[in-house]
Amino acid sequence: MRVTGDFLRGRGRFRLSEAEKDALEASVERVETLPARTIVTSRGQRVRYSTLLLDGTMCRYMDARDGFRQLVALQVAGDFIDLHGFPLEVLDHDVGTLTESRIAVFPHARIEALMERMPHLARWLWRSTLLDAALHREWIFRLGRLDAVGRVAHLLTEIYFRLAAVGRAGDMSFPLALTQQDLGEACGLTSVHVNRTLRRLREEGLADFSRGKVTIMDLPRLSRVAEFDPDYLYLDEGPWQQRLAS
Repeated sequence: MRVTGDFLRGRGRFRLSEAEKDALEASVERVETLPARTIVTSRGQRVRYSTLLLDGTMCRYMDARDGFRQLVALQVAGDFIDLHGFPLEVLDHDVGTLTESRIAVFPHARIEALMERMPHLARWLWRSTLLDAALHREWIFRLGRLDAVGRVAHLLTEIYFRLAAVGRAGDMSFPLALTQQDLGEACGLTSVHVNRTLRRLREEGLADFSRGKVTIMDLPRLSRVAEFDPDYLYLDEGPWQQRLAS
């Protein structure tokens, strides 16, 4: 079984040839498990590897002078955490684990050889970084234009669709081993505000988040509150539209 099997799964992986999938797999130097709450790469640190998240939840974040941390990306299984570090060489943000995470490590020298040998695969690796950029644009919209309820609803809906694409979400539910502080740092809210917002989502029959599990009770209504449209996720054709419309 390929450790890279979730890369672009549900988002165009079928367009990669078996030879390209084999070459990607062969470029993995090692697989390792990282503890929760571990700094993987620090801002300004020169990077010579990129990592593919196999299991767990990781994040990219920036620290403000007042000590408040702002998450600028949440990463789930199948995501290349720092592929953009290959051309940039130095990151302008920190990368860390939120939960225990299993990663596949790709030396940049192997990625360079892979891209030179397989230009079609190189374009799809580039596509992966463009999907990250689409996520960033949506996060800017969420933080800039939505209220607290809309922000949390949008984040939960997005994570559901991303996990469903890689087979990690069940029937309107998925594991999410994050704290309310983590959600606040992703949504620009205090933990107290997140607590009130989650209670409101539950009381209005939209979603419930408890004991590390999110249950979506009414996806169409939750999506409307979130002003959520999955187009920016560039998902393969599937039951997504029907789930939103049902």
